[in-house]
Amino acid sequence: MTPRPEIAEHDGEVIPGLPGPLPAGESILWQGSPIWQGVARRGLFVRGVVIYFLLLALLRGADLTAGGAGLSETLAGAALLVVIGAVPVALLLLFAGLSARSTLYTITTRRIVLRVGVALPMTINIPFAVIESAGVIRHADGTGDVVVKVMEPHRVSWMALWPHISPFRLARPEPMLRALADADEAAQILARALAASTERQAPAVVSAGVSAPDRAEAMA
Repeated sequence: MTPRPEIAEHDGEVIPGLPGPLPAGESILWQGSPIWQGVARRGLFVRGVVIYFLLLALLRGADLTAGGAGLSETLAGAALLVVIGAVPVALLLLFAGLSARSTLYTITTRRIVLRVGVALPMTINIPFAVIESAGVIRHADGTGDVVVKVMEPHRVSWMALWPHISPFRLARPEPMLRALADADEAAQILARALAASTERQAPAVVSAGVSAPDRAEAMA
């Protein structure tokens, strides 16, 4: 029977990042955690939220000015929206920091394991047998993402993995080792492990939807 992706809740760890001891013959090849700034920027879209509230503040100021309001009233009205917008931005930044701190990605000789969750830690096991392809996306800030495509009909939970998942792949969720400082190293280790586990060349995919100057490259 082909292994399936599994989600498990747990309270403690015998081995950091794993829900239990490794089976005989399996070993850890790599472990890493995301950079919180990358989680905030591309996982939670904090920059977009900031721009949204700044635009609201500008529109509010323009509306007050058009209505005959004085400078002090216009600035106060715009500032109020900035203050209101600061609340969700601060919460998103806090969540990004907690998420990065609590997340641990693991690549073993047989699977990828994602320990995620801030309030309720859980692990997601993705056996190599259900991985169709994997690719690395490099970003201008020096970090990178390793994106994994799961074979049909296997699926992973978008909600369980968020924000460690491709944001716009709702029909076929794609797990992601997000915002890694050593994404190239992780991708190369995963490629070799996939090749060794299947006795063939590692699958490759070029991830789409990455805006310049970010680049997506296949794992070779």
